Amino acid sequence: RELSLSQMAASSSSIPPDDEQLLQASARLGAALRARGWRLATAESCTGGLIGHEITAIPGASDYYPGGVITYSDLAKEVELAVPRELLQAHGAVSREVAAAMAIGVRQRFGVELGVAVTGIAGPWGDTPDKPLGLTYIAVARVGHPPVVIGEVWPFDRDGNKRASAFRALELAISVVGDTE
Repeated sequence: RELSLSQMAASSSSIPPDDEQLLQASARLGAALRARGWRLATAESCTGGLIGHEITAIPGASDYYPGGVITYSDLAKEVELAVPRELLQAHGAVSREVAAAMAIGVRQRFGVELGVAVTGIAGPWGDTPDKPLGLTYIAVARVGHPPVVIGEVWPFDRDGNKRASAFRALELAISVVGDTE
């Protein structure tokens, strides 16, 4: 389902998640992956490795997390994740289409059941009239299924936007895997 930017902005919480919330989401995701026998890889742009950091904060994460890539530039997205240059040129790095391609690319690169990708504008600058500060797209690609992609517009500072994006990515991955709690 497509959301407008104003609908995305309205769905944002008033405070970013704290360390404990991120850790709890990582633990839930790890438990869900273990229960299914699945592995996950991450492709991060605006979060700069925060999702991978949170996943690896859980002891034993190597059972289900072989790794991830930080693809901050368009070139890195092309080279590391096989995101087509034409897609980047047509939609921009911060787009639903590129988030989906990143998730598929990282899933294929690592040969895992689930690929999680995040691309966005963390701030404090980089926005355009069509793409406001805090705009983030999160995608989860599962083998044999089309990617699930959501968009958010976070109202926080750079750190808060990164935390909110990482938390929402963990939550979306949990929903795709199936929560065990």
